[in-house]
Amino acid sequence: MAKIAYILLCHKDPDAIVTQARRITDAGDYISIHFDASAPLEAFRQIRDTLGDNPNVTFARPRIRCGWGEWSLVQATLNAVAAAVDAFPRATHFYMLSGDCMPIKTAEYARRFLDDHDSDFIESFDFFESDWIKTGIKEERLIYRHVLNERKHKALFYASFNLQKKLGLKRAIPADLQIQIGSQWWCLRRRTIEWILDFTRARRDVMRFFRTTWIPDETFFQTLVRHLVPENEIECRTLTFLMFSDYGMPVTFYNDHYDMLLGQDFLFARKISPEASELKSRLGRLYSEEDVAFRISNEGRSLYKFLTGRGRIGRRFGMRFWETESSLGRERELMIVVCKKWHVAKRLLAHIRQTTNVPAIEYLFNEADTPLPDLGGIQTTLEKRTRHRRALMRMLFDYYETDRLIVCMDPANLDLIQDFASDRSVTRILEVECLFSDDYLIGHAHRIGLAGDQTSPATLERLLPTIRNDMHYETDRIRDAGFGHYERISETASAEENADHLAAFLNIGRDQALSLARTEYLFAD
Repeated sequence: MAKIAYILLCHKDPDAIVTQARRITDAGDYISIHFDASAPLEAFRQIRDTLGDNPNVTFARPRIRCGWGEWSLVQATLNAVAAAVDAFPRATHFYMLSGDCMPIKTAEYARRFLDDHDSDFIESFDFFESDWIKTGIKEERLIYRHVLNERKHKALFYASFNLQKKLGLKRAIPADLQIQIGSQWWCLRRRTIEWILDFTRARRDVMRFFRTTWIPDETFFQTLVRHLVPENEIECRTLTFLMFSDYGMPVTFYNDHYDMLLGQDFLFARKISPEASELKSRLGRLYSEEDVAFRISNEGRSLYKFLTGRGRIGRRFGMRFWETESSLGRERELMIVVCKKWHVAKRLLAHIRQTTNVPAIEYLFNEADTPLPDLGGIQTTLEKRTRHRRALMRMLFDYYETDRLIVCMDPANLDLIQDFASDRSVTRILEVECLFSDDYLIGHAHRIGLAGDQTSPATLERLLPTIRNDMHYETDRIRDAGFGHYERISETASAEENADHLAAFLNIGRDQALSLARTEYLFAD
């Protein structure tokens, strides 16, 4: 059975650290604590005096003054790891934690998981080829020497950096290393940790190199593990669930995130809000429980992206000049069927094809496998279709040798609809208004990744009103846009009422429109 030695880097809240250490050791695991030397000495003494007689607790020596982006964070980690290796010979795994981390699984589950996966868990992506670094300097982290802290001494940091660039003082990366980058939160096997410690003693050149790189906690362990461990024994992921906002800041979890956190395929979560006392209490009790069944749904990141994106819908860039100046043609009619339930729109289109001779194409901007003719490659991906939407539509008009064309779009594609409506051609819009049952919304949540097979009923119950409101919001935006040739049919309207709108949209006789409106099971799910 796996025995875990937790490597805890912390700098505040001694009471929480004591509680976390007791929680871990009471469950039979170990903990090695590095408490930042910059923090008050009284706080460290409180931790040491309270936990000093616990045989499953050890402390890193010496303590280091840590600064963000500095080598000091790596050195503090190495000191804590070395202390754990010496103090806990029975430890099979070493798991990196911060004071903001909390367990989201039981100790029993964690040990069984590690027994079943004989691997090292660490994010390690190629430093130069991956896009892990989103902003700021990249190669310059490595090829120049950084001895100052960018946050504490910003002016001096960049003065030193620019001087090295001006003088051409680049340095070589150790030739036998392929630099990797990833999250600092890892879980490594004992053999791997011992290899790393041996490597640090044998390769002083590598240690000198990393001591003056910038933000080495994202590259040091990640590079050494790839260098020392066979690739098939590495799982390129962290076991700590964490998310970042659009601004690169860690997402904080609160009391109402309990069920969502337990459903993620991770062992710990970061970062838990200091004010989330109920969440911390529940997660603290969870770690020592037994025979707990976890329903892994893993929808956390997609759920966060969905919820934080609401109300921020807009166009990031203005339209390109070749799109604004181009036109589908003044004499042409583009008819857009807008419907959230794609199967309803497809069912309607199938009957329109039988009733009229107008070519009709399903969700070409939403489904990559929508049948389309070969148009020279512009139709191959959704990205290309959207980017060159007017050119694509002109080519479809030409291919079908028609001046009238029907396409389906999702209500979320308002920017596309507005673009076509602003063209010199005639754009007609038919909104198909549907009712959304709870079962349909649950299925929708599963289809778009907001929920999984194991998502708890309580999470779904809280999520459904948000999804329903989001769909209503999309519909309201369509109606508020004030399109000139706009019609709407509804699931709650009579066939006669819907026929009037279908006749106006398609410019067909009332009898044909009534036949379409009476399509059997048109709105059925």
